[in-house]
Amino acid sequence: MIIIKSSQEVDKIRKSGRLASKTLDFVATILKPGITTKSLDKEIHSFIVKHGAIPATLGYRGYPASSCISVNEEVCHGIPGPRVIRDGDLVKVDVTTILDGYFGDTCRSFIVGKASSVAQKLLDATRESMMLAIDTVHDGSSLGDIGAAIQGHVEPLGFSVVRDFVGHGVGCKFHESPNVPHYGSAGSGLKLKKGMTITIEPMINQGTWEVEILKDAWTVVTMDRKLTAQFEHTILVTDDGAEILTVSH
Repeated sequence: MIIIKSSQEVDKIRKSGRLASKTLDFVATILKPGITTKSLDKEIHSFIVKHGAIPATLGYRGYPASSCISVNEEVCHGIPGPRVIRDGDLVKVDVTTILDGYFGDTCRSFIVGKASSVAQKLLDATRESMMLAIDTVHDGSSLGDIGAAIQGHVEPLGFSVVRDFVGHGVGCKFHESPNVPHYGSAGSGLKLKKGMTITIEPMINQGTWEVEILKDAWTVVTMDRKLTAQFEHTILVTDDGAEILTVSH
């Protein structure tokens, strides 16, 4: 299903996306060894509310926090709690803001303190794959182009693409059509149209692409417990490219 946004809707999504990005800028200033994921989430909640928005994850299908904070082998949907962030941890922070009724969804991976060489390589490859995927987007391009760009970048480096979780339409609701896989064949799948707003959010694993969900029913981990990284932007499909809506300016 293709959902086209009006210019007025896009402007509101852009403002929400800008706040979501600024929230992660704020996270970068306070994320350091010794902080717990719960205290980090509390700071995120305060920042979002102070700026007149609502954290979309809080209460969503019973989710108990204002952000998803996933550490090392945790792929996504990590519930903030007593876990202490340590030097060298690879931390994924995913936030979604609701501002004036519109959603901005973004995620970044951070390495706290001194990075291992494999963690840095994984983080860089994940961010690069997202940007290469965004570069394929324009009116008339396909969902398969997105997945092919991501796979084509990370798999030659020895990494793998998570299959079980995908990007999605976003803007007027938290999750809209279409699903946006991060794997696939160029030219395949739904054709994108000007005015669509979607997320591209590759989850890239050091080892196997297979994952499992822990007993808390939310936290997703790599099956082999090796490292994983994620980056995410909300983007607008334009005539000749894509506009990233989750930027700070």
